[in-house]
Amino acid sequence: MKQATKVKRFCKSLTVPTGRLAGKAIKLAPYQNRFIDGAFADGINVGVLSVGRGNGKSAISAMLCAGELIGAWSDAAEREVIIAARTQEQAKIAWNYCASFIGTLPEEIQERITIRRQPRFEIQYDDDNGPHLIKAISADGKSALGSSPTMAVLDERGHWPIAQGDELEAALLTGLSKRDGKALIISTSASNDMHPFSLWLDRDAPGVYRQEHRPTPNLPVDDADSLLIANPGSKHGIGPTMTRLKEDAALALARGGSALSRFRLLSRNERVAEDNRDALLDLNEWLQCETDELPPRQGQVVIGLDQGQSASMSAVAYLWPETGRLEAWGAFGTIPTLEARGQVDAVGDLYTQMHKRGELALMGQKTVPMGQWLRRVLGHVEGEHIAAIVADRFKQSEIGDALTEIGNRAPVIWRGMGFKDGSEDVERFRRYVFDGKLHVSESALMRHAIGEAAVFIDPAGNSKIVKGRSMGRIDAACAAVLAVAEGARIMGRPQHKGGRIAWG
Repeated sequence: MKQATKVKRFCKSLTVPTGRLAGKAIKLAPYQNRFIDGAFADGINVGVLSVGRGNGKSAISAMLCAGELIGAWSDAAEREVIIAARTQEQAKIAWNYCASFIGTLPEEIQERITIRRQPRFEIQYDDDNGPHLIKAISADGKSALGSSPTMAVLDERGHWPIAQGDELEAALLTGLSKRDGKALIISTSASNDMHPFSLWLDRDAPGVYRQEHRPTPNLPVDDADSLLIANPGSKHGIGPTMTRLKEDAALALARGGSALSRFRLLSRNERVAEDNRDALLDLNEWLQCETDELPPRQGQVVIGLDQGQSASMSAVAYLWPETGRLEAWGAFGTIPTLEARGQVDAVGDLYTQMHKRGELALMGQKTVPMGQWLRRVLGHVEGEHIAAIVADRFKQSEIGDALTEIGNRAPVIWRGMGFKDGSEDVERFRRYVFDGKLHVSESALMRHAIGEAAVFIDPAGNSKIVKGRSMGRIDAACAAVLAVAEGARIMGRPQHKGGRIAWG
């Protein structure tokens, strides 16, 4: 019996673990059957699949991992399956799918399985050739060095950071070669033709099976036929229905800008090469910073300012570098109303909720008065030692004059938002978050700003925050980046202790 036949037979033996079809037998869609036939054909070591968001990528990955774990088509000793994703949180999603499918296996098999969530996400299956393991890891190449997997799933490879992603991919492929293992690289499209995931799809290579569901570029966003090409599961009850896809397309067209780019990239599975963007942070990464018990306001404070225009928000962020405490609030003019702004920006009553939570102030009329705003900014930390006020160099004249007028004595640092200063500030901010140094209370303002904030990446890999967006109010995120980056620089400087020696 061919290996692909064994794989499909195992998948069809499983039942749907959750949702409206829970308890029913798995039915593979034609494109899933095709991928299994190709990826598990003789002589194939790497299977590459590109399909639109919501088309069962995590589910098919989880089924294949579960089958490899219990040896449904393999008798290798001490099998090791690695699920790799951009972040640990994303790897955990596919891992949870595995755990759910395993819960539908016969009891005699489940009795041999141990599921661990601490200190690492692992699933262990014991038999005469075991133990066999499934591990979930994030895109840090060092975490895969020394491993010898028999199968590795590279989940959403098209959205991994370039440097870290290449390192992890290389570590996994070299590990797989030790045991004649198989790599499954599954993702929605990358944002450009030169991304490593795009190269996997475009370049024919021995031992590689490629399957891409990508329509012809530049067709109308709501074109039904091309939507079905990118979403082959839609006809078979997998992922969004055609009605929902058309509704989402209409919304993306109405919003334009980054919303339209994201729809083309994720739902139409297109490569949006002319708009090489990445998220400033994954929202799940930001949520790790939220805490119910903020550290104290201790030591000096850094203030980041992002002053908006009539339609934009003015925002401020405060960082206490010594403890990592972050606070932020924003301000709008009173005209138009928050309800009207919410309708225009397609966020419903979000601004009204921010105002009720004390995260969004109203002042002035069509614009936020600079002097009034800055007095409130400084009044928020009255009596504390301000290490620096950091602001966009583009607004230097306006902000500088207003600070002088209100009698500010704190040092002011002007930063550019282009690639020169912006790339450094973005990377310092991300590192501060990834290292667990940033602590913030639950904030609808910051969640919205981080969820909308994107960075543009130049050919050299430098990043800057994209400010020319049609809808998303990212001002609070910009202010936080300025404050945190300067705080990181302050903490990185050597601390002088004692006096200096004078030479006579």
